[in-house]
Amino acid sequence: MRYSGIGGQAVMEGVMMKNGVHYAVAVRKPDKEIVVDAREYPGIVKNQKIKKIPILRGVINFIDSLVLGMRTLMYSASFFDEEAKELSEEDQKAKEKKESVAMGFTVFLSVILALVIFMLLPYGLSLFFKKWIASPTLLALIEGVIRVVIFFIYIVAITCMEDIKRVYMYHGAEHKCINCVEHGLDLNVENVKNSSRFHKRCGTSFLFLVVFISILFFACIRTDSAIWRFSLRILLVPVIAGVAYEFLRLAGRSEHAFVNLLSKPGLWFQKFTTKEPDEDMIEVAIASVEAVFDWKPYVEKVRGETSRPSSRSAPSPAPPFMMSTSSCTIPFCWRWSGASSSKAPSR
Repeated sequence: MRYSGIGGQAVMEGVMMKNGVHYAVAVRKPDKEIVVDAREYPGIVKNQKIKKIPILRGVINFIDSLVLGMRTLMYSASFFDEEAKELSEEDQKAKEKKESVAMGFTVFLSVILALVIFMLLPYGLSLFFKKWIASPTLLALIEGVIRVVIFFIYIVAITCMEDIKRVYMYHGAEHKCINCVEHGLDLNVENVKNSSRFHKRCGTSFLFLVVFISILFFACIRTDSAIWRFSLRILLVPVIAGVAYEFLRLAGRSEHAFVNLLSKPGLWFQKFTTKEPDEDMIEVAIASVEAVFDWKPYVEKVRGETSRPSSRSAPSPAPPFMMSTSSCTIPFCWRWSGASSSKAPSR
């Protein structure tokens, strides 16, 4: 397995793939045609030196994933908006402007809700145990357990939504494409179908790491002030997200036994956030990859490094606990991408 640097996200009836500043959204339209929109997104921070600072780069990457994720999600949804098709060009521009404002508000609201549900709510519920437990460390651990339970309930609950099931199938197609090329296999429907749908750099794994790392942080940080204990649940979120990103970045490049062990819970949660895609979905994911990533020379490099024959067959799908799934960005569908040595195809 060789790190490719590409990442992506499932959108409505499609897949977004990103390679460096290049990204492409492939969508299966209602008439079954696949449309691909390839663009550049340099990110909210243009200074490359700042984007290389550990921890801080994780925060920047997370914000970029939210912004780009919402943008591509709204783009894919536009193909299924019957009302928008009947608008004039002028009305369409006005509608897009309103949607842009709505997108910003949605991202802001999503972050606020996430902080309340996954940070403040567990802390509030853990206070009920103060009558019987005096140890701050034990209370912090109880808070962490509550946070994990809420996270699990949330994952399972949204999985039951019919529309989300198809998004998770595209999520699986996205994972399979990345696993396919990172194992040195030709990017075609058959090889992608036989590749694993679990990936260590997945956004699901990132969110689980945020939950897990928060337990360690709050168990170690002590303060007698109730206001500070409450405030730290908010103020430390960027730091926790940055640490989670650094581990995910390491996991995408390492097959060390200890790193693989710590990656197992996140891979297990992907059993809920990814589903097996059909061939039509795989075709969409392949179209998205090919718009931003020249996979053929990359695959040749992988084959040369592993000294395996190019005609080998695809590996059997690995269970979520097996680290042969190699490496894997909104919420659960995003995969962290990094700078890749493979340039995007000219367009």
